[in-house]
Amino acid sequence: MTAREQILARVRAARAGGGATPAPGDGDGAPAYRVEGSLTAQARLALFVDRLQEYGVRLSRCAADDVGAAVASALRARRAAEVVAPEGLPAEWRPAGVTWLSDAPEPLAVPRLAAVDGVVTGCAVAIAETGTLALDGGEGQGRRALTLVPDYHLCVVRADQVVETVPQAVRRLAQAVADGRPITFVSGPSATSDIELSRVAGVHGPRTLDVILVGSPSLPGTSAILPLP
Repeated sequence: MTAREQILARVRAARAGGGATPAPGDGDGAPAYRVEGSLTAQARLALFVDRLQEYGVRLSRCAADDVGAAVASALRARRAAEVVAPEGLPAEWRPAGVTWLSDAPEPLAVPRLAAVDGVVTGCAVAIAETGTLALDGGEGQGRRALTLVPDYHLCVVRADQVVETVPQAVRRLAQAVADGRPITFVSGPSATSDIELSRVAGVHGPRTLDVILVGSPSLPGTSAILPLP
């Protein structure tokens, strides 16, 4: 069955109310695309790092006990002194020496968000294959405006949140979808070439994205904050 025939068959089944629609694949119901990952944990994280670096994301990695120090280092490097902390961001991720703004219970107005130096969040899941961060509005992530309006976004990603494929990530986001929460997919800093093929940064979101990868299995047993090569 060709792709065109598959699409038309699904449309006919939906219009007729005929129950399940044909799945893409070779006719046995199996998807034609790769669903599960096959990489080791270390290779999966290496792929994730490689994809992020291709996007121009600035990365660092640290042990779980050193997230606060890694956040402080990243904010200093960006000269970010006034930063938004979404509801549920762990206290240990909010180092001293920074003015932390709260978005709850009263949400910050858009002009105020546009004036801050940045935002620090966690994520729901990350995708190694595409170098994508997925935020679902859960604890420590906040509403969509928090990561779309400020010009700088620092995202903390735990190693166990990194999956290999998009379908694996979609499964992890199932509860957020069921709850009706909006999901934001972030693949590198915001950029567009829509106008005369001229690349412009920061049009649809932050022009600067940093990622802290926490608990990589390649980390030695040390509390030092390690920059990625």
